[in-house]
Amino acid sequence: MTPWHWARAMALGLRVRLLLAFALLGVTTTAVVASGSYFQARTVILQQAQDAAVASLTDQLSKVYPVVSLPPSQEELEVLAQRLSDREVDAVVHYGDLWSHGTGAADVLTPELQREVAGGRVAWQRVNRYGTPVLLIGTQLRFERSDGTSVPSGVEVYSVRSLVTEQQSVDRLAELAWVTGGLSLVLAVLLALLAAQGVLRPVRELGRAARKLGEGDLSTRLTVRGVDELADVARTFNDTAGTLERQVGELRRMEADARRFVADVSHELRTPLAAMTAVTDVLDEEADRLPGDAGQAARLVSQETQNLTQLVNDLIEVSRFDSGTARLALDEVDVAAAVNATLRLRRWADRVHTDLPSGVIARLDPRRLDVIVANLVGNAFRHGTEPVSVRLRAEPDWITIEVADQGPGLDPEVLPHVFDRFYKADTARTRSEGSGLGLAIAWENARLHRHGGQSGSLVAGNTPDCGAVFTLRLPRAASETVDAGGVR
Repeated sequence: MTPWHWARAMALGLRVRLLLAFALLGVTTTAVVASGSYFQARTVILQQAQDAAVASLTDQLSKVYPVVSLPPSQEELEVLAQRLSDREVDAVVHYGDLWSHGTGAADVLTPELQREVAGGRVAWQRVNRYGTPVLLIGTQLRFERSDGTSVPSGVEVYSVRSLVTEQQSVDRLAELAWVTGGLSLVLAVLLALLAAQGVLRPVRELGRAARKLGEGDLSTRLTVRGVDELADVARTFNDTAGTLERQVGELRRMEADARRFVADVSHELRTPLAAMTAVTDVLDEEADRLPGDAGQAARLVSQETQNLTQLVNDLIEVSRFDSGTARLALDEVDVAAAVNATLRLRRWADRVHTDLPSGVIARLDPRRLDVIVANLVGNAFRHGTEPVSVRLRAEPDWITIEVADQGPGLDPEVLPHVFDRFYKADTARTRSEGSGLGLAIAWENARLHRHGGQSGSLVAGNTPDCGAVFTLRLPRAASETVDAGGVR
């Protein structure tokens, strides 16, 4: 994930988390406050209704207290119930098996309430009567004896009072609590959006700056605002970007100096090497006639001069890749004929097994194709085991050339570095045959051939028989695009 995508994903995550946090806080606070207020108000309303009903019943009973004769008749119970009833209260009087208003009125009374009243206590209870909340209050009248004392008379009086008005008040409180909760949630979301806007703006700026920095704009800096943690992050980013800019600038300067040094030295060596090559040509002709060590020394000087010349040529070629001046000289090429010519020129034709179908024409740079094939086949002879094979396959838009050997193959740890410059699989070797740049140059030459936005490729691997195999893939109609390849 790039720094820009990371910052954007982080910003989105922060926005969601802020919204959820504020919403959860608002809902929780509202729920606690509204619930507490609701239950407290509900308790107060019901308690007030209950106290008022008890006081009213007590006041009314005082007018008929105490009972002077027992047992009462049905008529007396009815008269007492009528005197205690009004528009809001329905009174029920009970004595033994007698009930005022008939036994139907007693259906609402609960056994628990009746037991409490029968014990001589004043009791009350809230119940639902056919879906309507009612308050039940019960007490027992007392009987006055001749000696002036009073005892429970057994006459039970029950007051059935509707709580519809109080229930409506409680329902309005519940609605108000829900409305308050909804408004609090909306307010919390609005506050979260405002907070997210203030918090996430620096994060988005950080994401854009990180993306620019990742794209190579090392002069990118953030504007530092305030003294909070986000300001510390901006200052840290600016310090890091500044340090990175200085270090990358120094590395680029050193790399440019190194490339210029290699290019200058390589070009300066060409003239003396040309003279040395002319001398070694003479030494080669006279080496067989020179006595003993002199002949061997002449041949050694000639061989090392050729190696040095190849190294200088390779370094010059690499400097062209690095500077972006390497260009293709395209021509219509019979690929099979070009590969055969490369093998014959280096006297490998009899040692290589070929599968090269004729008639495969491609628009390529013949010199670079020759360099690639020569490097691959030469590498197979040096590090692999014969027989070495070269195979050509053609597609409508691409050609594929495979060079394989029957050696031990490439170690998995070596494969990622095969095309690195001067890479040695055996670090104990102080010196290797050739310049050590052959495969790197072959890889660069393959990439120079482009078509339709895609570049050629050179891939190393192993065959099922454990031998090494190099697969070259080139377009059949390469473009003239300049491509500096890549440093490996």
